[in-house]
Amino acid sequence: MVKPSLKIFLPLLISIFFIISGCNIDFLGAIISTDLDERLAERDNFKFLTGSNRAPSFGQEYSFIVLTDTHIEDGNAWGLEELADIIADNSKIKFVVVLGDITQYGGMQDLEKFIEIARSFPIPCYPVIGNHDIYFGNWTVWNDRIGSTNYTIRGDGTTLFILDTANSLFGKQQLDRLETEIKETQGRIFVFTHSPLFVKGPVDIQQITDTNERARIISILRNKCDIMFTGHSHKRVINEAGNVRYINIEDFKSTKVYCLVSVTASDVTYTFEEL
Repeated sequence: MVKPSLKIFLPLLISIFFIISGCNIDFLGAIISTDLDERLAERDNFKFLTGSNRAPSFGQEYSFIVLTDTHIEDGNAWGLEELADIIADNSKIKFVVVLGDITQYGGMQDLEKFIEIARSFPIPCYPVIGNHDIYFGNWTVWNDRIGSTNYTIRGDGTTLFILDTANSLFGKQQLDRLETEIKETQGRIFVFTHSPLFVKGPVDIQQITDTNERARIISILRNKCDIMFTGHSHKRVINEAGNVRYINIEDFKSTKVYCLVSVTASDVTYTFEEL
């Protein structure tokens, strides 16, 4: 009996992958990328927002919006523009965070579409880089138009830490910096990144797979951070560890869902809304 050749099955498996995914994927980029250190070197080069546009006055009572995985493709933002009406109707909303995979392929046209929409909001919109945003070597596009992928926003009594996990890892350099900064930070702390620490079930693999990194960041955030927000898996998953809530939000592209977070002097609450 002649055994089927790997040369026959490998192209077939790859073809099935592309058919199931339904999109033009950078297959190698979906598995590995080696430019995390290069991205982290751009930490103090946040071109997207500067000056007073970067850190608004939060106050003691305010709200903000978090959403993820917009996957803007061929200029189609899947209704992200409609968020402007939500913001206009609620003066307590002070900023928006988009948790990565902002674009489908990382190309200039789609990143420019995001920038156009974000700048139409009357409040800051903070972008987080995702794995799709660096496909096909397009980290250079992000670097040119946005700059930093790991940055800190400090308001009055609130600090936002934006972390780069587009490669599904943090890296020692990024975690060392976070640990140092968070020890010196008082008040409300929120952390935003793309890849989650937790998944919904044993068959899910879209998470930070390095158990040492997962343990370390949970230790760093313990009793310090209010909520860590993530995306990537297109599923809602909510966990708690060390007095920190870990909220993974479903993708905006197919669900139009966003998380509305409300902050008071005594509490932080959240609801999931749909456009």
